[in-house]
Amino acid sequence: MLAARSPLCTILNLCLKELKELKRSNQPQRPKTKTYDKDERSKPMTTLTAQQHAEEMTDYVAAGIDRANSLGNRGPLKLGADGKLTPDILAAYERTGFYIFEQVIDEQELTLLRDEVDTLIDRAPVDNYATTDRKGRPAFGQEFARPVYTLVRPLADPWGGTDALNGRHPTKMQQPSTENQPADRVVFLMFGMCQTMSSGLRLYGHHDLLAVAASINGDDFVPYNDATFIKQPGRGGSVSWHQDGVTHWDNPDWDPGIHGFNFQVQLYDTSARSCLWVAPGSHKAGKIDIKALVDANGGSDKLPDAVPLHCRAGDVTIVNRQALHGSFANTSPDLRISLTFGFHRRSSVLGAAGALSESEAVVYDEERILKRSEVVGVAIDARANFYPEQPRYSYQPLAGREDSLRFNDDNWQRIIKDYNLNDLSI
Repeated sequence: MLAARSPLCTILNLCLKELKELKRSNQPQRPKTKTYDKDERSKPMTTLTAQQHAEEMTDYVAAGIDRANSLGNRGPLKLGADGKLTPDILAAYERTGFYIFEQVIDEQELTLLRDEVDTLIDRAPVDNYATTDRKGRPAFGQEFARPVYTLVRPLADPWGGTDALNGRHPTKMQQPSTENQPADRVVFLMFGMCQTMSSGLRLYGHHDLLAVAASINGDDFVPYNDATFIKQPGRGGSVSWHQDGVTHWDNPDWDPGIHGFNFQVQLYDTSARSCLWVAPGSHKAGKIDIKALVDANGGSDKLPDAVPLHCRAGDVTIVNRQALHGSFANTSPDLRISLTFGFHRRSSVLGAAGALSESEAVVYDEERILKRSEVVGVAIDARANFYPEQPRYSYQPLAGREDSLRFNDDNWQRIIKDYNLNDLSI
């Protein structure tokens, strides 16, 4: 599949060459893993402390920053006279598979977003599915159909080496020792920002971000889902190397953009130690044998040629969902909070079967797509009411229905509450 569709990117050439050399020399394979918690299977033994892990990352991080700064894929979000991204930005995104838009969200909006996120973290349950928070109060979000929170052990990789999310995380990241740290679990993910945060709903209707979605996926683009990633200083968990897409790898009409993209809105300065890392150009390579890459790298999770998406507060990244990406345990003193939400081409979703956390028996028809897309319409109106001086985005699939999609109590109950039951995962 790889050779037929596109040239291999540098990381694949390097790692596959090393894999062949490894096999020829009969070097020992990666040690077998040992099972610990039921929800965090295949946890490898580790002798690294958090401090040792931080020290071990130093040279890799420095080299990654140099590689990232040479790519030419960061700068202001620029729209042309047609309301679409300028050709230079689109070309850089298509070449590398990601882009960093600088200073998109202003300080006033960042403050509102931070305040609501802080409240959500403060009201989180003590563990997954618990009903009380750390202060003994009822945990937030129990009125919603899907859990708002995912908590993990400090510095853990909860998905790597498990069958979670269709097994798309086949390898495990390094999990430093948590000795001398509190044993309680930490908030790792929060879901449903459009129903849990007024500022999150308004962000979802941001004119320029929706214009980016139209530029990449067409004017009839459709939403995917959202999740807030939280990397607490010195305790945040990791996400093992993976590609997001699962549906279209064997599609005869496959191309590098068929699985859509994700935004990440950065609420704080995000360092190279706490941020997402991406393998440039890997979105063109088809479905990648990630385990082979890690094995070829001597079992190390520090893949060569990957680069960090280090950002300033208010920056917004976009990453192709087919790009190889992941993040390391946060043994740094840096906080990262990334509001993540994605969009698809309509043609990629219409008629597709459910994927990731949803049954394959579910088929995404026009009714399902419309129901999920109405959230965009309400979000646009919520933003227009709060920021009347800003341009209002005109979302083509809902043109003429603006009056029925006003931000009000009825539409919050009908459209926004439990909207993520209708996410469109491919």
